[in-house]
Order: sequence, then structure tokens, then C-alpha cells
Amino acid sequence: MISPEKLREVLADKRFRLLDVRWALGDPDGPQHYLAGHIPGAVFVDLETELSAPPSPARGRHPLPDVTQLEKCARSWGVCADDPVVVYDATGGMAAARAWWLLRWAGIADVRILDGGLPGWVGAGGTIATGAEPDPRPGDVELSPGHLPVIDADAAARWDGVLLDARAGERFRGEVEPIDPRAGHIPGALSAPTAENLDDAGRFRGVAELRDRFAGYGSGPVAVYCGSGVTAAHQIAALATVGIEAALYPGSWSQWSNDPKRPVASGN
Repeated sequence: MISPEKLREVLADKRFRLLDVRWALGDPDGPQHYLAGHIPGAVFVDLETELSAPPSPARGRHPLPDVTQLEKCARSWGVCADDPVVVYDATGGMAAARAWWLLRWAGIADVRILDGGLPGWVGAGGTIATGAEPDPRPGDVELSPGHLPVIDADAAARWDGVLLDARAGERFRGEVEPIDPRAGHIPGALSAPTAENLDDAGRFRGVAELRDRFAGYGSGPVAVYCGSGVTAAHQIAALATVGIEAALYPGSWSQWSNDPKRPVASGN
């Protein structure tokens, strides 16, 4: 993480790349939100087209993009080798964490989430720019896949450890399912709603609180899934703050629930 106060200090360092990753399920207006107001110098990043491959029932709603395409996008954002990167959104890091995870998976070591996002920046007295920014000078970063652990549906089915479901509790229990074809969860998974990583101000809870939270799920290797592999990255970021490495199941429930051969559990 990086605080709004610390971000104001480091933005004087022109090596920092600042990425605006505003996205929310059912809200396609991220580019308009960016033009209406963003942190000065930020480049808008489209989660649907730049941080994901095209959706399909077989792969899920937000499959991981091809790393060659991701590299092309990162260069268009002005990212160069060894550049520090800061990502933010306006939803407590729920979307920005996808960029954090994906860029680290592709080999960029120094990526941080702006804690509190754009509201936290404004609340700390940060300035806002409107309209489009000048196109950044193309970067030269070279990306490669596999720097963070990933599992597929078969591995999730036989996971010998802690499998966390980051969706809201009512979706985990199968009480509602607003978007995917079947309600419920992967058998053996534990409910760990991503929203509980945040405090009332929309910032990540402190290390002690998060450590206590995750200690209640037991021990062993950890893997995380959500609806489509986006907010699960937020859970992985929260786990990382307390020193726990977790694997991502990118296809998540949107892939699992589309496969009739996969069993579904409900309730607690």
C-alpha cells in the first residue's frame, strides 16, 4: 500500500507511473469518471479490455490477458523498466488490486495500491485534474508471466489447504446469484468477503486486524477466488500485508459455475 500523504511526496519523482483503474460491476463509465476528475498525471486503464482477455463461459468473465498484449498496454501507459507503479480506483482498491496483482504476476516488483483510493486522496487535500492528460512517452518495460502463483479449476477442486471465497456471504451461501448461471460455492471453500478487508473509511484494515482475521481460517497453502478473478486480487493484497502468499484462481466462480461437471455447495 501507499498512503495519500506518501503519494504526494513521491509524485515529484517522475519515474512513478500512476494508473487510474476505476471500474465496478455494472458501471461502464470509468473513462467518463476519469475525465471528470483524476489525480494529476494519472493514465486511465480499462480493466475490461486491458487487464482482461475476452470473456467466455469456458474461461470466465475476466480471464488473464496474454502477457504480450499486457506488455503492449503497459508500454502505452508509459511504464519503463524499474519504474515504480501506483494504482488506484474509487472503490477501496477492489478494481485497482487487479492491476496490482497482474503487473506483479508479469514481473513488475514495485507496484502499490493507493490506500483509500481517489476519495482518500481528496480527503487528504490532494488536487484533482479534469479532462485528458497528454499521451505519455511510450515505455520499454518487458513483461513475463508467472511471478505470482495461479491455480486452475482442477487445482481448486482438490486444493489441500485454505480455499477462500472472496464474494459477499449471500452469494457464497447460494442465497442470491446476480450474474453467474448457478448459485453457491466451490465445495470445501470458506467464505471470506473482500469487503471485510476495509474499514469504514474505505482503507485497508491495520496489519494486526488483518492478521487476526485470516488466522481464523486455519493454516496451510492459501488460494483465493471470487466472481471473476478481480476482487480476489484484493484479498491476495490484504493477505500479502500480513506475510501470507496466496494463489489466484483467475476463472473463479464465473468459470466454475458454467461447467456442469463441477459440483456446487450451498449454505455455510
